[in-house]
Amino acid sequence: MTIRVATDVGGTFTDLVSLVVDPATGTQSVRIAKADTTPPEFERGVMTVLGKAGIPLDRVDFLAHGTTVVINALTERKGARVGLITTEGFRDVLEIARGNRPDFFNLHYRKPPPFVPRHLRRELAGRISFKGEELTPLDLSPLPGILAEFRAAGVQAVAICFLHAYAEPAHEARAVAAVRALWPEASVVASHQITREWREYERTNTTVLSAYVQPAAARYLGRLKSGLTEAGFGGRFYVMQSNCGVETLEAVAETPITMVESGPASGVWGAAALGRLIGEANVLALDIGGTTAKCALIENGQVKLSSDYWIERTRVTSGYPIMVPVIDLVEIGNGGGSIAWLDALNKLHVGPQSAGAMPGPAAYGRGGSDATTTDANLALGRINPDYFCGGEIVADMPAVGRALDALATPLGMTRTEVARGILRIANNNMVNALKLVSLNRGYDPRDFTMIAFGGGGGMHAAALAAELGVRKVVIPAAASVFCAWGMLMSDLRRDYVVTRVADFTAEKADDVAALIAETQQRAHAMFAAEGIAPSQVRFDVYGRLRYQNQEHSVEVPMPAGPLDAAAVADTTARFHDIYQRHYTYRLDVPVEFVGLHLVAAAEVGKLAPSPLRPTGRTLAATVKGHRSVDYALEGAHDAAIYDGDMLEPGMRFMGPAVIEQPGATTVVHPGQQVTVDDFGNFHIQIAATEG
Repeated sequence: MTIRVATDVGGTFTDLVSLVVDPATGTQSVRIAKADTTPPEFERGVMTVLGKAGIPLDRVDFLAHGTTVVINALTERKGARVGLITTEGFRDVLEIARGNRPDFFNLHYRKPPPFVPRHLRRELAGRISFKGEELTPLDLSPLPGILAEFRAAGVQAVAICFLHAYAEPAHEARAVAAVRALWPEASVVASHQITREWREYERTNTTVLSAYVQPAAARYLGRLKSGLTEAGFGGRFYVMQSNCGVETLEAVAETPITMVESGPASGVWGAAALGRLIGEANVLALDIGGTTAKCALIENGQVKLSSDYWIERTRVTSGYPIMVPVIDLVEIGNGGGSIAWLDALNKLHVGPQSAGAMPGPAAYGRGGSDATTTDANLALGRINPDYFCGGEIVADMPAVGRALDALATPLGMTRTEVARGILRIANNNMVNALKLVSLNRGYDPRDFTMIAFGGGGGMHAAALAAELGVRKVVIPAAASVFCAWGMLMSDLRRDYVVTRVADFTAEKADDVAALIAETQQRAHAMFAAEGIAPSQVRFDVYGRLRYQNQEHSVEVPMPAGPLDAAAVADTTARFHDIYQRHYTYRLDVPVEFVGLHLVAAAEVGKLAPSPLRPTGRTLAATVKGHRSVDYALEGAHDAAIYDGDMLEPGMRFMGPAVIEQPGATTVVHPGQQVTVDDFGNFHIQIAATEG
């Protein structure tokens, strides 16, 4: 018997998916569970959900884990005190940052303060050129004094970032070894351990942020591993990264910044995998949880990654860059727990503040007094108050009424009108986010299928799709725990980004081919250290290309075969097409190769979904009853209520309807048709729209 488990710590709930495979018969059984997230001791929620699901940990051979501990430490400023050691003359790179100013007309604009104050930023003499040549030897003689001052200042983690270390990391490696020898108790990380990509500010900031979260991440992962071991777990333990792949616990503990968006990445990867399974290559992935809504675009089955990732970037502040491969998504503060509030002019807003799990929406009955999106859905009959959270919570409807009244009275409106307004505003916020990943990047949403998941995905997806002109929505069978499901679809994955500037011509192709071969050998060596044979590793190769003399590049897939003149011409043509899609024009000028992005992956326990076997149950047997449901724009309708766990492949019905499952509710609007596919997913056909 093989048991594989994935757990995902979200802002409100901790989710679990387990797969049990009988090797004799090949039969599979999937189990899901949810429990409250338990900050700051997140591992308690993980152990709780494992116990709730009845998982025999001593028989589990594979466990994947995603967590919000890194992004929480960053946004809540609960990381370690960091000292930075950099190249002489570059102490103020973090302060100088970039000249971009989102709030362009604010003459009093101030850049966000760096995570390391100036008195904790120190320099060492030594210089590497951009070609990787040593210009000045590294002088480590001041290091003991620097570390003594760091100790006195309460520094817990040391970040090391030297100029041009992406080209040659020898100086950084020596400095890391020296710090560890002089101060074994401190956490230390160098830029070359995280990224080999150029741009000094972004690389320095990434190193600092990784050092900032390293002690907290190491403590959390250590406590979780100890708890699992004490409970009998002896299998393979992997952690979800932001690049849609899992990595070993040891590797992630060294560079925890790679899991800054681990939960959302697994959800989007799951959407891509599900799309391939059901024949939908172009997907708009939408994840609506308790705290946030996240969306991403998947084209031809490929998830888009970017190393140009920023946290806390808004219309009034530039935020902070993190130069690691991260799922290319848009995230907004709109989820089931998003609070509705009035500004000084009595204008209604929804989010980004969230009620979280404690006290949660007013309906939770835990003392929450603010109306949330969940409360509005309950008030409109879209969520069943008698089956709230799968029947685990008795919805406090009097508290919902009081929360809505607090908004309705100053607005001179009824509870129903306010609830409708909350949903319309929340939906509008999410439509704008979906436009950012589609229309704003040159893609027509009508060419995509929406896969919506999370506890709130099915509540809003049909309305959002109708607004955007999307013709079909798919709600996964395990929508409420889909990010955990996506982890079971992930591979052990490592991304190697190497900067190397060269003309991209047939004459220079051998240099690029040599770089690819060199990087592949490096990847094989790392996988071999974990007992993974070269035959098990597969590669995807991307070139970062730009027009000569431009500043930034775009990423272009490169052919798998030899990089000959034909391959160079084909890649160049792809570059022109991709560039034009991004920037609406192309140039007749030489193309330059800026760097390599090599993706190396190996299977370590991927889920292989099996079609469900219908029992012959009738559609009528799945109907729980009828109730009045308010669809906001379409008004109230008598809707059929279906038990989602009883729906079987081949069943179909029309809206108005509501599909209820223990962790999620799917709202089907009037005129929309639902069909159930072979894997138990719900396909909602949206009425065709013109335009």
